[in-house]
Amino acid sequence: MTKKSDRIALITGASRGIGRSNALKLAENGVDVIITYLSSADAAAAVVSEIEALGRRAVALHLDVGNAGTFAKFANDVKTTLQQKWQRDRFDYLINNAGGGTYATVADTTEQEFDLMINTHLKGTFFLTQKLLPLIEDGGRILNTSSGLTRFTVSGYAAYAAAKAGVDVLTRYMARELGSRRISVNAIAPGATETDFGGGALRDDSALNAQFAGMTALGRNARPDDIGSVVAALLGEGTGWITGQRIEASGGLLL
Repeated sequence: MTKKSDRIALITGASRGIGRSNALKLAENGVDVIITYLSSADAAAAVVSEIEALGRRAVALHLDVGNAGTFAKFANDVKTTLQQKWQRDRFDYLINNAGGGTYATVADTTEQEFDLMINTHLKGTFFLTQKLLPLIEDGGRILNTSSGLTRFTVSGYAAYAAAKAGVDVLTRYMARELGSRRISVNAIAPGATETDFGGGALRDDSALNAQFAGMTALGRNARPDDIGSVVAALLGEGTGWITGQRIEASGGLLL
């Protein structure tokens, strides 16, 4: 593991929402950041500027986590970026954050919708990590993104939740197999969070927002910075002995 002041994180899907907060909270803790974006190049550039304003270095790279055929090229782009901007061959933290949702009952889910969830969340996490393993420092960290929906159920999210449940299992296998390199691997499982997920329904629909807040022990729904702060803590200096765990950050939703 590199010195505290020299840490680099790679965060997928960090141009907005939880990923953006992850990047900024880590930058506040002295971590440089490589972020990825799918379509929001301008938003990603704005996040890079925010990170640089915090005194850290940052780069934005394009990535479609649902297209595993592009991962080898992306890994090569990361390698080149590390050498050119940091004069290094490896980075310290990988946060598999990028993704999206689909809303449909089991009866109405199409095969295309199901494949999108599996390819984005499970296949993407599996094979992107595989391609990036040679670039992760021994003693580094991997943090996969799960969901509260793997513990409790909300009608309409079966395909999404099934893919995330696969991430939970994959996290344990990664932790087992990468332990010889002293790489810890965990999954963070956000609960209801006010982002543009699902079209921003939870954030923008006051009745829906109140419904979920009423089922949460802490009395409100999460904001992106609530999750970003947990991520920064999980990647802090004192948590390296935690591995193979699903850590829910839901404010006590549906206890």
